[in-house]
Amino acid sequence: MAAPPGEKSLALLDRFVTALKARGVVTEEEIAEQIARTDQASPEIGARMVARAWTDPAYRALLLSDGTAAAEQMGVSMAGAPPLGVLEDTERLHHLVVCTLCSCYPRMVLGYPPHWYKSAAYRARAVRDPRGVLAEWGTTLPDNIELRVVDSTADYRWMVLPVRPRGTEAWDEARLASLVTRDALVGVALPAA
Repeated sequence: MAAPPGEKSLALLDRFVTALKARGVVTEEEIAEQIARTDQASPEIGARMVARAWTDPAYRALLLSDGTAAAEQMGVSMAGAPPLGVLEDTERLHHLVVCTLCSCYPRMVLGYPPHWYKSAAYRARAVRDPRGVLAEWGTTLPDNIELRVVDSTADYRWMVLPVRPRGTEAWDEARLASLVTRDALVGVALPAA
């Protein structure tokens, strides 16, 4: 986690926000609403989206065609956020999400990015040696599974729709969501029953 902001940074932010409010660009209420939305975001939202997609074919189709609309259908405001894309893993294809330039991350549905996601080591190695990175997480994919690394950017954020674990056919959405971790939602881990 980053160090807390310093006194100079906080003073600069205060002047910036004051100027935005004075020009009518943003109101105090809008700022408070955005802070509340950000604070409520967590990986459980993404997990519930995945669980619903595993049980509801219509929602799955929406999630894969328009992740932003799918998030909004689950009650998540995506106002001001970049579009959300969802990458479908299959028995033959696995996705790994990385932001090679910084730490672009779908915060509204996954919460704050973990420290390792923002690290230069993860960002470089995920592109250069994705199977090696996955192995360090305990995720070993058979050689016949294509591994595709996808770059999250400031213009478009990504999350993964993992393969539903076998033996979970009779499970309800809540139980399925409990299998889906933040790490599975970016592709470094697999959900396991």
